Amino acid sequence: MNKSSIDIASFREKLLKLRNELQEIEQMGNEGAQTVELDQTRVGRLSRMDALQAQAMSLESRRRRSIKLQRIDAALKRIDKDEFGYCLQCGEEIAPKRLDFDPTSFLCIYCANKAMK
Repeated sequence: MNKSSIDIASFREKLLKLRNELQEIEQMGNEGAQTVELDQTRVGRLSRMDALQAQAMSLESRRRRSIKLQRIDAALKRIDKDEFGYCLQCGEEIAPKRLDFDPTSFLCIYCANKAMK
């Protein structure tokens, strides 16, 4: 990719902002993942089921945030190594529109489609 075709500084800024937002959400969302109390004398059966479902959704959200944070950190490392914007599989350019949509993308559209099969 011609380095002038993408603005690395704006991608770095976008990634850092996204990382900060996810970390703030992570700090606020920890209480939803706490252990559900199963004391039947204090909480009804449906309330416990709702609490268990909310806990499961909170844990899944935390897992997805963790994966996204790992992808952000990897993208920032690629920027530092001057490798951002290139497919890790084939070495070709990643389309700027693809990076605009998801700056953590590490595969070109061709290799991403191949990986899905």
